[in-house]
Amino acid sequence: MPELPEVETIKSVIEPQIQGLMIDKVSVKRPEVVAYPAADEFCGLLTGQTISHMTRRGKFLVIHLNSDDRIILHLRMTGCLLLTPADHPEEKHTHVIFKLSNVMERGHSTEKGQSVELRFSDTRRFGRFWLLKKDEADTYSGIEKLGAEPLDKLLTAEYLNAHLGKRKKAVKECLLDQSIIAGIGNIYSDEILFTAGIYPARPANSLNIKEWERLAAAIPERISYFIEVNKITPEEYLETKGQDYRNTPFLQVYGREGKPCPKCGEMLCRIVVGGRGSVYCPACQKDLEV
Repeated sequence: MPELPEVETIKSVIEPQIQGLMIDKVSVKRPEVVAYPAADEFCGLLTGQTISHMTRRGKFLVIHLNSDDRIILHLRMTGCLLLTPADHPEEKHTHVIFKLSNVMERGHSTEKGQSVELRFSDTRRFGRFWLLKKDEADTYSGIEKLGAEPLDKLLTAEYLNAHLGKRKKAVKECLLDQSIIAGIGNIYSDEILFTAGIYPARPANSLNIKEWERLAAAIPERISYFIEVNKITPEEYLETKGQDYRNTPFLQVYGREGKPCPKCGEMLCRIVVGGRGSVYCPACQKDLEV
C-alpha cells in the first residue's frame, strides 16, 4: 500500500501537470470505486469543471476545483494514478478516466490544446473516490478523522505520550492508528521504530519520556528522508507506470529479515505485531527485560 511518502510523490508529479486543466469528460468503468455520490452523478458534476490544485492529507489525495468542489481519493492497497497522453496504451484494471484539455505550455507537458487523461487503475479495486461540493461537510471519506501529520509541529513527545501513553497495544500498532498520526503504514513504522531504537511489540504504556522523544524525532526525520529519496521526474513516473517509488535500496529493516543490521551487524528478525509482519534488530531494539 502506498504510504505518505509515496502519496506525496504522486502529488508532486501529478499536481503541476493538471493545474488549470478542464475536465471534459469522466468515464467510470467500475461504479463501485466511486463511493460518493453515485457514479453517474459523479461524472455529471465534474464535467466542465477546472482543476485548481492538489493537496495531500495522510494517505489521501485531494483534487481541488475552481468551484471549490473537491475530489478525494484514497489509493488503498494497489491504486495508481497516471497522467497520460490520450493515445497512450491503457493499463489493465483502469477504472476511472478523466479526459482533460486546455493544457498550458509547462515544461515537458503536451502542446497547448492537446488532450490528456488522468487515469486511475487498481488491481484489487479497494481504492475509492468521493466528490464533495463546495462547503459540503465530509462525512464520507474519513479524512476528517485523521490525526496529526508526521511533519506537523504538533507531533511532539508530549502529543504522543498524551494520545498513546496509556495504551496497552504494541507501539507499532499505535503508529498505524491514522486517528493519531496520519500516513504511516507497515513499511515506515518499521523504519521509524528502528531509528528510535524501540522494539515494535513494546506496549505503548511502557515507553518512558526519553523514548517518546526519540520517537517524536524519528517520525518526521524518516518521513522527510523517504519523501526525498522517492523523488522522480514525470517522465520516469509515467515510464515506470507510477510503481517505482525508489525507497527499497534505502530501507534499513523493512523486508530485510535475516540480513545484518546496518548499525550493529546483528541478524534482523521478523515477528508479527497486530497481524503485520515487523522486522527489527534484537540488539538495537531490545525488548523489555522480563
